[in-house]
This record gives sequence, structure tokens and C-alpha cells, in this order.
Amino acid sequence: MSRLKEWARRLKRETLALYLAVRHPGVPWYAKAWAALVVGYALSPIDLVPDFVPILGYLDDLILIPAGIALAVRLVPAEVMAACRVEAQARLAEGRPRSWLGAAVIVAIWIGALAWVASRFL
Repeated sequence: MSRLKEWARRLKRETLALYLAVRHPGVPWYAKAWAALVVGYALSPIDLVPDFVPILGYLDDLILIPAGIALAVRLVPAEVMAACRVEAQARLAEGRPRSWLGAAVIVAIWIGALAWVASRFL
């Protein structure tokens, strides 16, 4: 159980570090784009496969998010990622970070995506 808790803490730190990397000027555009997608999806309250679907509902949380984070970390330069990890650890030590603007952007993107799908198929 302690390994699972440590893994969850590491994912939380990596997600925050990737958020910081997206804003760093030393990160290539393609790494910023991928990291922004991964962080947005990880923090989004809406999943591609809803959690109430047996077994498949949790697969995105257990496979897609960690795989996306792993790829994003590989795309970000190592020295930038190391600095972002240090800053993320410091921010997490201060308390749980919150961004209402970030939440509003994620919700707006999902609403826009749903509206687009509805307009195309309904």
C-alpha cells in the first residue's frame, strides 16, 4: 500500500512539474503542446472512459495518464524538468496548489469539444 501511495505522490509531483514546464521558455513547442494536453487531461474532471464503466473506466487513470506523463517528461529537456520538479516539490510542500483559471479553461475546452461533437453528429 505504501508503494501505491508513493506512486500517486510521484504522479502528482510530475503533473505539477509538467505544468511548470509548459510555462518555461526553454521547452520546445511540441513538448509544451503534449505536456499541456497531458496535464489538462490529468486534471480534468471528465475522462474519455467514465469511471463507472467496469474495469475500463479506471484504465485511463492507470495507463493513459502515466504513459502520457512519461512521454511528456522525455520530450522536456532534462535540466528544465529537474528544475521544474524542485519547484513542484516546493509548491506541494506549501499546500495543495489551485488554479481557478486553469479549471475554467479545462471545463471550457470540454464544453467546446462536446458542442462540436453534438453539432457534427446530432
